[in-house]
Amino acid sequence: MTCDGARASTAVSVADLAGRVSSADPSLGAVRVVCVDGPAGSGKTTLADRLADAVRGAGLAVSVVHLDDLYEGWSGLGGVWDRVEAQLLGPLGRGEPGRWQRYDWFEGRFAEWHDLPVPDVLVLEGCGSAPRAVDGRAVLRLYVEAPPRVRLRRGLDRDGEAMRPEWVRWQVLEASQFATERTRERADVVVDGTAALLP
Repeated sequence: MTCDGARASTAVSVADLAGRVSSADPSLGAVRVVCVDGPAGSGKTTLADRLADAVRGAGLAVSVVHLDDLYEGWSGLGGVWDRVEAQLLGPLGRGEPGRWQRYDWFEGRFAEWHDLPVPDVLVLEGCGSAPRAVDGRAVLRLYVEAPPRVRLRRGLDRDGEAMRPEWVRWQVLEASQFATERTRERADVVVDGTAALLP
């Protein structure tokens, strides 16, 4: 595992990360915020879910919100943080439940609302989940990475070859986002998304 300003990417111990989260003081009101950022197809969702399960094992209430549910489709990376602030971080910081609206990728519109009771730990997972705006409010910022060809193949295996143009366009958008926000450089831990997650 690589932490605290070091930038080599390596396999991580989920137990170590969970211990770090569990022992941290709340960072947003009564909530500990964890951000799992990185390019699409790098392995963020797997890591976020494993980490959430491990933190729950320590007796904490954990909610995971996937930014895929908040993007306004394939062009929605740039505007997602406004919704994160308004629907999640703002209310939770005031000690109030969050309430977020899911985007329906098939219908091309926002759909139903989901209530989010105030958790002990909120895991934000997705591209753009760790911008500078979250600094000082997150107990842990993870950046998961994998080679572009691996990420593209994972995406096309999931979404189908017909979605290649969208995936290629998204890779350009996310690269710009990460360069602007210096996401990898600011991360507390850089994770190799091709390596096995250690228990």
